[in-house]
Amino acid sequence: MTQGPHETLTLERSGRVALVTLRRADQLNAMNRRMQGEITAVFEALSGDDGVGAIVITGAGRGFMAGADIKEYAAQSAAQFDAFQAAGARMYAAIENNRKPVIAAVNGFALGGGMELLLCCDLVIANGFAKLGLPEVKLGLVPGGGGTQRSVAKLGRNRANLLLMTGAIVPATEFLACGLVNEVVAADELLPRALELAAAIAAEPAAAIEGLKRLTAHALSGELAAGLALERDLLGSLYRSADGQRRVREFAEKSARPVQQAGP
Repeated sequence: MTQGPHETLTLERSGRVALVTLRRADQLNAMNRRMQGEITAVFEALSGDDGVGAIVITGAGRGFMAGADIKEYAAQSAAQFDAFQAAGARMYAAIENNRKPVIAAVNGFALGGGMELLLCCDLVIANGFAKLGLPEVKLGLVPGGGGTQRSVAKLGRNRANLLLMTGAIVPATEFLACGLVNEVVAADELLPRALELAAAIAAEPAAAIEGLKRLTAHALSGELAAGLALERDLLGSLYRSADGQRRVREFAEKSARPVQQAGP
């Protein structure tokens, strides 16, 4: 059953599994303020829902989430930018700290904020067209949604530095060996596999599953809170710089052109 109303996503329930589908397909599911708020509200509600045992998040069309909506991003005042980053921190926390395991079914580009969302998930299943990256350096910026901190925790510092410092966009298959991506499957098998895995997890005792999620998160925590604060501060100063403003505007103008999409 689909629940709403939502403008940028749909929420469906089947047994103890919830499926969240991002639905700005014409923008490769780029995240605007509306989507950010709706993701937060849905995940916070699901966290407290005892009828849900696992959550799958995916994207409509050929993109999982192609980062922030740069056209909206470029038009923000300094105060709006700070508010967007603060709201983003709450959104990512709603996924990472959710009581329920969250499985990302990555069906295409997961870039910038989309990669940061994926890094907050507990398991990642991708199709063969999926590509991942943190390309903020191309705008003279750094990730602001935990990308610098969570990528090091999940990939190791050197692998994370390669992504962060080059802005490379990398096939999901290259993340199998390091464990960030659990499985790569055919495009038509992606959602069925993710839902199958979610159902298997949701069938286990809820207290044990929730406890396991807390324990594995604790093992990676380190000084995450302090690192996230440093990351946001640096992003804010870069965004306000003349070079940062120029690059963001140029990218916004470029992104207004028709999108050339890859895939089937």
